Amino acid sequence: MERNARLLATVIALAAWAGLVAQFILAREDYPTALAALWRLARFFTILTNLMVAVSFTGMAITGRRPAPGWLAALALWIAIVGVIYHLLLADYGKTGLDLVADHLVHTAVPLLTVGWWFAYALHLRLPRRLAAYWLGWPLGYLVYALIRGAADGIYPYFFLDVARFGAGQIAVNVAALAFGFWLAGLGMIGVARLRARRVSLARV
Repeated sequence: MERNARLLATVIALAAWAGLVAQFILAREDYPTALAALWRLARFFTILTNLMVAVSFTGMAITGRRPAPGWLAALALWIAIVGVIYHLLLADYGKTGLDLVADHLVHTAVPLLTVGWWFAYALHLRLPRRLAAYWLGWPLGYLVYALIRGAADGIYPYFFLDVARFGAGQIAVNVAALAFGFWLAGLGMIGVARLRARRVSLARV
């Protein structure tokens, strides 16, 4: 891995871990034990996806090796959607102090840096379009998990998954819309990867 790629991977890993630790510190203010705070954080797609980024980029920073291109593209897609959904539907711009820092680390800085790293340093190949469907595995698996937890304790992590508020029919529509959005975004990333791969091939001719 190039020196600049490894350096940026280190920055991304540090930003992701810092955001997760800050979120944990904030959660501990409301929960009596560390385990309870972790269980609360594990409710959120944002936290779990940032954890994936933190682990993956820590590995890259330490070893200097890239994971499989398909995994890096999927990770960039998932964390990008975290940022987009937050800023379109969930953002609270009135936060201050550590709350503000924690929020923008996991919802803004890490998504932007990860997508930037993927675009600049990932090995861009002619990824098959079917990967866009495979990449739905994590968000759909998460949605099932979040809905099961919500049904068990009545707490839904995001308003658009709140069955008690909107009813099962509307939530099914919301989930279908999210899945379609993820799929389209995945196709977009595959298109970018293919375009980049073509340019690299032409540059070598």
